[in-house]
Amino acid sequence: MDYFAQQAINAVQLGSIYALIALGYSMVYGVLVMINFAHGDVFMVSAFFCFLLLLVAPVPFVAALLIVMLATALLGVCIERLAYRPLRNAPRVSAIITALGCGLVIQNTTLSLSPYSQRMPEIFKSVTWHLAGISISSLQLLIIGVSVGLMVALDFFIRKTRYGMAMRAIAQDRFSVPLMGVPVNTIISVTFAIGAALGGAAGVLYGLAYPVIGASMGILVGWKAFVAAVIGGIGNVRGAVLGGYLLGAVEVLIVTVMPSTYRDLVVYSLLLVILVFKPYGLLGRPAVQKV
Repeated sequence: MDYFAQQAINAVQLGSIYALIALGYSMVYGVLVMINFAHGDVFMVSAFFCFLLLLVAPVPFVAALLIVMLATALLGVCIERLAYRPLRNAPRVSAIITALGCGLVIQNTTLSLSPYSQRMPEIFKSVTWHLAGISISSLQLLIIGVSVGLMVALDFFIRKTRYGMAMRAIAQDRFSVPLMGVPVNTIISVTFAIGAALGGAAGVLYGLAYPVIGASMGILVGWKAFVAAVIGGIGNVRGAVLGGYLLGAVEVLIVTVMPSTYRDLVVYSLLLVILVFKPYGLLGRPAVQKV
């Protein structure tokens, strides 16, 4: 029983990281109805931002987190402004190819600068406590606490602030909202900035939990987070969180009871099964078509 309780803590830790990345996919899809396939690579770049920052100037965790989130948010805005905005009214396939191209450019640029995996410097000493046969470290508490705090802040921002309400309005009807004076371009840039910043936070936390980082981690982890967003209902913020934690729990459960080589097989099989019975994900809803 203690063993499964221990794995439950590990599942929450992994699910927290997946959920943060999945929120970036879901927010962009909710506003623009497009998949930002470069988001996983933005997550990867954020881990390297943190790595370089700690090499140049060892800073406390909070400062590193805020600096990386700000840098990643600027990267997200630049991607939207330079790559996606000119194609906003182009055929959907053009946006998809552009997103894939952005991801490849980011990944190969990182690969050319750092062809080998790097070990993340240690920001602080983690302490482990043992309670009733269960071990929990200060690093796990930090990852879970920061992730949940950012999710609660995002939920408040979307539901209670002017920019958040504009995001929801654009998600409902992107073509009528500009007639009411809402600056659509600004709101879309804010959406990309917040989504990328959350991915940046996930990159920092991932680098602390799994301290070997490389240019391919954006594909491996980014696709898992995309699956989490689809399972929860892409376009639905709370669905992305649900999908992230569900995916983290499934992965840890599979590794607990089966060989780890079955992990990806079960994860993607789960995605197929859920989409067969819930085509819009667990919390997703079909878009309303006006005639």
